[in-house]
Amino acid sequence: MWNLSLPWWEFVIRALIIYGFLLILLRLTGKRQIGQMSPFDLVLLLVLSNAVQNSMNGGDNTILGGMILAVTLVACNAALGYVTYRSKTVEKIVEGEPEVLIFDGKLIKKTLEKEGLTMDELMGALRVAGCEKVEEVHLATMELNGQISIVREENPKGETPRVYRIARSLRRKGRRSGYGA
Repeated sequence: MWNLSLPWWEFVIRALIIYGFLLILLRLTGKRQIGQMSPFDLVLLLVLSNAVQNSMNGGDNTILGGMILAVTLVACNAALGYVTYRSKTVEKIVEGEPEVLIFDGKLIKKTLEKEGLTMDELMGALRVAGCEKVEEVHLATMELNGQISIVREENPKGETPRVYRIARSLRRKGRRSGYGA
């Protein structure tokens, strides 16, 4: 139960190798896989964790071996989080960058294909944001977490947005609006 069959440092090295390998593997699959997990993706992650278990523990099933692996993985994750927080270059390499899907009402098909996103999925995200057509969108972005964020055109139908109408009304009355000029 407590007697390790491998030296403690070998557990650490094995965990670091597997952590790095899985990080690269999951990074290559794209943002959509992480942020929009389907039941198939969940099963894949569960099977993947089982597949790499033996390569990390080297056949050692002791409690101490499991504890060493757990501490190593949590420490590695914390260290990577710190490094990505401190370095934008490392953050860009590890996490990637948001990808623009729509800009000024124009669909960027190349990005859609790169992210493995279907038109139906994109249109679903547009509907959630209250947009019926691509032309109503100023900016749609696939974020780092796999979610799609949408910024609507300020003025899709020639109307003055409510927030600006309120600000203009307050300025006429001599009040400060807090909305700028």
